[in-house]
Amino acid sequence: MARLVLLWCFFIFTATSVNLVCSRSPQKDHTALFVFGDSLYDPGNNNYIDTIIKANYYPYGETFFKYPTGRFSDGRIIADFIAEFANLPLIPPYLQPGNHEFTYGVNFASAGAGALSETYQGFVIDLKTQLSYFKKVAKLMRKELGDAEATVIFSKAVYLINIGGNDYISFLTSNSTVFQSSSKQEYVAMVMGNLTETIEEIYKKGGRKFGFLNMGSLGCVPSMKALAPGNTTGSCFEQVNEIAKLHDAALPKALEELETKLVEVKYSMHYLNISYAERRNNPEKYGFKEANIACCGSGPYRGMFSCGGRRGVTKYELCSDPNDYLFFDSDHLTEKACKQIAQLMWSGTPNITGPYNLKALFEA
Repeated sequence: MARLVLLWCFFIFTATSVNLVCSRSPQKDHTALFVFGDSLYDPGNNNYIDTIIKANYYPYGETFFKYPTGRFSDGRIIADFIAEFANLPLIPPYLQPGNHEFTYGVNFASAGAGALSETYQGFVIDLKTQLSYFKKVAKLMRKELGDAEATVIFSKAVYLINIGGNDYISFLTSNSTVFQSSSKQEYVAMVMGNLTETIEEIYKKGGRKFGFLNMGSLGCVPSMKALAPGNTTGSCFEQVNEIAKLHDAALPKALEELETKLVEVKYSMHYLNISYAERRNNPEKYGFKEANIACCGSGPYRGMFSCGGRRGVTKYELCSDPNDYLFFDSDHLTEKACKQIAQLMWSGTPNITGPYNLKALFEA
């Protein structure tokens, strides 16, 4: 009688090739990475849904992959570097066809996604839906591996989450009564409530180690500076920064409460507002020539979301070398900047990433 032999396969990406590696069993001593969030972490899930919020065309992906993958960057994004630092293969998008190998983790993030289902509804995979996908993965892994082995994977895993920016931009720019019927404080509380509920649900499935970014200076990205009324000096959109600051005050409090409430929970939070400000104010120190204008886009500060000419604006400008720029397009970092942020998340000291850094979580 023939034996069924399961092969565990994953892709290894290098600068010049993509290699499929298979073995008879998954690596036993690794720590998996599960990723939730928005465009900062989306490796291409939006390629597989009906939406205009995509990056599956030139010049996205031009420097590293040499082709567009769906990442909103010229190359790799933060989640890719975290996987690399953790000696994991590139974590694939959940919706990628044929993706059934989850023991190293999977990425559920969707560009444009929010913690609230109303944010860009119908065009994104919101946080609640991402959570439902994770639950499907958990159920499948328990069925295939057994409860004991699956429990070990989920409890050792690190859960990387970044969400909220799209909620706040929608709150400030949408005429919808859903967004306008709340104060800024009430709205931040809604976002925080959905986020903490998601963490608690992951916890129920075995999750114990979580990694976060704070909101950072959301009003200082090129798209927001371009929207700031009468902005001719490159200053930030302070109305946007105000709600980002409310989020950044609420997030550590919520995480501290969860740490007290949920046994064995550990978390890492990187202060993106500090690392952003450092690079905007001292670009040369970090190897950048330009920190206010995007590499790709149109309009003031190249802040119009037109990179690639696919969103109704066909003409756009593209810099000659993304490595000179902090931002690749109107809202998203270059690969070089992503790597710098990822390194701070991985091994940063408590003044920039705490109470643990991600390296400590992966080793715990």
